[in-house]
Amino acid sequence: MSETFKGAFTQQEPIPEDAIEAALRVLRSGRLHRYNVVEGETAEVSLLEQEFAAAMDVPFALATSSGGSAIATALRAVGVGPGDPVLTNAFTLAPVPGAIASLGAVPVYVGVTEDLVIDLDHLAELAGQGNASVLLLSHMRGHICDMDRLMEICDAAGIRVIEDCAHTMGGAWNGINSGNHGIAACYSTQTYKHMNSGEGGFLTTRDPDLMARAVILSGSYMLYGRHLAAPGPEVFEKVKYGTPNVSGRMDNLRAAILRPQLRRLKDQCARWNDRYRVVEAGLRGTPGLTVIERPEQEHYVGSSIQVLLLDWSDRAVNEVLRRCAARGVELKWFGGAEPTGFTSRYDSWRYAPSDRLPKSDRILKAIVDMRLPLTFSLDDCAMLARIIRAEVGAVWQAGGAGA
Repeated sequence: MSETFKGAFTQQEPIPEDAIEAALRVLRSGRLHRYNVVEGETAEVSLLEQEFAAAMDVPFALATSSGGSAIATALRAVGVGPGDPVLTNAFTLAPVPGAIASLGAVPVYVGVTEDLVIDLDHLAELAGQGNASVLLLSHMRGHICDMDRLMEICDAAGIRVIEDCAHTMGGAWNGINSGNHGIAACYSTQTYKHMNSGEGGFLTTRDPDLMARAVILSGSYMLYGRHLAAPGPEVFEKVKYGTPNVSGRMDNLRAAILRPQLRRLKDQCARWNDRYRVVEAGLRGTPGLTVIERPEQEHYVGSSIQVLLLDWSDRAVNEVLRRCAARGVELKWFGGAEPTGFTSRYDSWRYAPSDRLPKSDRILKAIVDMRLPLTFSLDDCAMLARIIRAEVGAVWQAGGAGA
């Protein structure tokens, strides 16, 4: 009898008990707003920012209401405004170009390679045109490109890099934490990310002026002195009268939930990678399916896995998805003609039209994506790989991949 998987792909682990207790303390106090403290008290958000900055090895961190809010705040803080072109990945999620468009700026898409990272040759070509001064780099689905070469390209062209690390919290390139290459980094704590507060995010930087602007943009009401992971008051004096309040703060309840999770982040990332490697090993060598080879310099966090069905027809890919779904395996496809859930593509974002990217279109059409929540055991992951391998193989052997 064929195996059928019974797990839920959207079910995360419970919030840890110590995080629940911390949340209850905040609820019992009634002081949810980050600046609502009593004498001698330090807000949970301020403590979280201090701890997150230390964990990411940066001096400054700001907790925000979402990862998207962190990105928009970072873009504003570096001076992006209406009409400005901003380079960004063609392979990303909608909140990334959405953050650019929300400022009236214009996303300019950079292609994707078969390794599912930004196409550095295409980036060099666009950088050489001299039109854009900012790259919003999405480490999409946790795939980190050659950051040494990327920074060489951007530094030579005077392009400032903001890293979207929603999928690389806890990751690194060549021993340098993801987020520490560019001028700023943005993280997410939405439920499906590496820490879970429902919604939430962080902005980190080493630039004191950028952080001062970001704090005021987030809605500090001139209470920036209560931030522990921010520059001194003299920096805020330079920017406070010319920086608007856009209000995107995190609250103490979410911060209380996140602080215990941050202490477990390294162990959680290791658990994700254990699951990733089981699925990866089980899929390797499947006819018609391409496993993404990860470079030695990349320390990734495998909270999801992607494979390619290169040059398969729409009908054949849909047949694989149908067959896997019938056996309980939920796969998402970035090649569908219409956006479904989070699997939209650059040609779906019609508020920011772009020229076609034929090489990237071929790759995007091939990407199959699967979440790996920590509620799955290693045995679960081995079963997932067996099912996918069997169903891809069945369609391949039937000669249907190109039909």
